[in-house]
Amino acid sequence: MEPLTWTGSLSVLDPMFLLAWIAFGIAVVVQIVATFLAAEDIVEHEVSASTRKLAEYAVLGVKIIAGLILLMILAYVVGGILMPSLEAKGIVGAVSTRLLPVWIALLATFAASIAFKRRLGLYGKLFDSMVGMIGFAIVMFWVFTAIFGAMDLIVTHDPLAQVSGMKNKVPGTALPDVEGAFPYYLLGGDNLARDVFSRVVKGAWEVVKVAPFATLFAFMVGITLGLPAAYFGGRLDTILSFVSNLILAFPVILLFYLLVTPEIVQTGIPVYMAAVLFIFPIIFMVILINSRFYVQPVKRSVYLVIALVLGLWIYSGVAWNADPLGLIEFPPNLLVVFVSVVFVNSPTVFRIVRGIALDIKTRDYVAAGQTRGEGPWYIMLWEILPNARGPLIVDFCLRIGYTTILLGTLGFFGLGLSPESPDWGSTINDGRKLLSIFPHPALAPAFSLMSLVLGLNLLADGLREESLRD
Repeated sequence: MEPLTWTGSLSVLDPMFLLAWIAFGIAVVVQIVATFLAAEDIVEHEVSASTRKLAEYAVLGVKIIAGLILLMILAYVVGGILMPSLEAKGIVGAVSTRLLPVWIALLATFAASIAFKRRLGLYGKLFDSMVGMIGFAIVMFWVFTAIFGAMDLIVTHDPLAQVSGMKNKVPGTALPDVEGAFPYYLLGGDNLARDVFSRVVKGAWEVVKVAPFATLFAFMVGITLGLPAAYFGGRLDTILSFVSNLILAFPVILLFYLLVTPEIVQTGIPVYMAAVLFIFPIIFMVILINSRFYVQPVKRSVYLVIALVLGLWIYSGVAWNADPLGLIEFPPNLLVVFVSVVFVNSPTVFRIVRGIALDIKTRDYVAAGQTRGEGPWYIMLWEILPNARGPLIVDFCLRIGYTTILLGTLGFFGLGLSPESPDWGSTINDGRKLLSIFPHPALAPAFSLMSLVLGLNLLADGLREESLRD
């Protein structure tokens, strides 16, 4: 069979798409020039009418052309899905068709969120921000891709399977034997003749199952230690701040490198670190429930028992790989990466929480709570923490992006996850060896990593913008 072209029967749109990008670049340059001219006029305390009009037209032009580009991308996606054959779909259409569950999930999520946004608090207000919506769309695209990819609804081949004759083949190459298999490598083959598209999809799951939860654990550690350090102060604050600064003084990448090296892993240090760090979410939930339902002993006892049973069950499976029910399994390589992320991020979260709490504890409503006789933990968790949610939510999104980059860095250096893992860092590392000859095995995961981090940054910007209005 002949290899697939990129756009198949929709290639008639290619010249217009190229012209749109050229026009977009020109409009951006004009906007930058107009901005500099306006800045010079401001220095001279006067902005001319011609400069103002030029800036306005440039901004309008960028918006119009950007909208046109998005419409053309939508035409490629929808048109590719509707085309009857793979040859007519092309690579873009075939990939879009494989991602059909993702598109449906995205549409359902956006439709429900926009319909009920006034009842969804800060999350609902996110849909009033164009930047936030774009970031949310990119992030949820990769989340749904990871979920459906883990369910094998998207991948075309086994990401570890090697097909004879497909080594370093370009995107759209047909398989020599198509019986019972998808007939093409949509994004080409890598240097071990594995399907790049399937590895990118499976790699998304490696990121999604580590980065958010590791960041969440780091936040629980930082909040559990940062709130009392700021609220009580004194020797406790001095000791915790010293330990935090000591960890932060160490270069992050080097610290990551040391924690995941085989020599350190063999000593069992990561397991003991997991035993200490992973107990903090249980402590956090116990204190949270106890402080909230302290005057309702029956409810408090029921909720505490549920939290402790579930918490200790998850703790035994995650930290010690000793789940009595056998439902939670945490591979040693994944545990090392997870612990490293939590350990590296916790001091930074601690300092952020401590700084915010130092400011908020001086507010009148905190003094009112103390006058009413509320306990210290109630004030910290139910008075101070909710009023710090804006900066913390923004930092949470940004920190997931940092964690994603760190995971990619570890994979690039061949550390942490297993060598055959399809995580994006390992895939980029495999592809870089022949980058000048066959760039496609490295470009696809690199673009995926870049887009996810960009989406998280845009989402954080949108959340910050809306939290400031709150």
